[in-house]
Amino acid sequence: MSDKPGRSALRTQRRYLPAHILLALGGLVMVFPFAYQIVMSLSTNAEISSVPPTLWPEQLQFVNYVEVFEKLPFLKQFSVSVLITVVRTLGQLAFCAMAGYAFARMEFRGRGLLFGLILAILMIPGQAYLIPQYQIIQGLNLLESPWGVVLPGVFSAFGAFLMRQTFMGLPKELEEAARLDGCNPWQAFTKIMLPLSAPGLSAVAITTVLWSWNDLLWPLIVTTREESMPLSVGIATLAGQHSSDYAVMMAASVLAMAPIFVLFFSMQKRVIAGLATSGMKG
Repeated sequence: MSDKPGRSALRTQRRYLPAHILLALGGLVMVFPFAYQIVMSLSTNAEISSVPPTLWPEQLQFVNYVEVFEKLPFLKQFSVSVLITVVRTLGQLAFCAMAGYAFARMEFRGRGLLFGLILAILMIPGQAYLIPQYQIIQGLNLLESPWGVVLPGVFSAFGAFLMRQTFMGLPKELEEAARLDGCNPWQAFTKIMLPLSAPGLSAVAITTVLWSWNDLLWPLIVTTREESMPLSVGIATLAGQHSSDYAVMMAASVLAMAPIFVLFFSMQKRVIAGLATSGMKG
């Protein structure tokens, strides 16, 4: 009798073994580009450009990381990226939470039509409105400043949709009980519903951070001075017309990715929970 639980567990492990092997192979495929990027950041340009490619350098070139600070105003561009990312994330958390709550809980004329128009934004490529967006920022005299990069990204149609789904997944009885206790709609939103939507807010925050930190096209258009560039644009300037210092580019990319990896791994449970619960009700 005592062997039956052990045999059952062994059979279960054998049954899921192919799935575990497949997931492990998929994980290796996903991790390999990042691992190879670290290897390239410690290689020479000749080793990076060699055919067949060199999988491990003859001598580790830690000097590449020193050259990052010599060829780029790295700390200045890093601070610009942090400012842009923080302001964009806070803006999206505020505006998307309010928009999501309004679409989920408030009754007003044209709610469905307006929400459909917001969702339609997701089907329009961002390149389609680059010119009018640039003209607006130019008219506000915000070129060559972090605020010119920030403003178009303080609201997200995806974030509004995600927060709407999050609020729709919360029981209405909590909100009704708050109003019976004398809360107005704003108090019910800020004191009851918003704290309960923490998983959705975490998902919006981490997706906004990843998108903002890696954003290249719009900052490349708005900024041309090295001091006003975010880090993504600064790294791109290392690619010259005739030659590129790939080793330094890879080293700068590794330094730029480090804080994002730390943030993601520290919040991954909340992100998964937010994305998983946001689609429960439609």
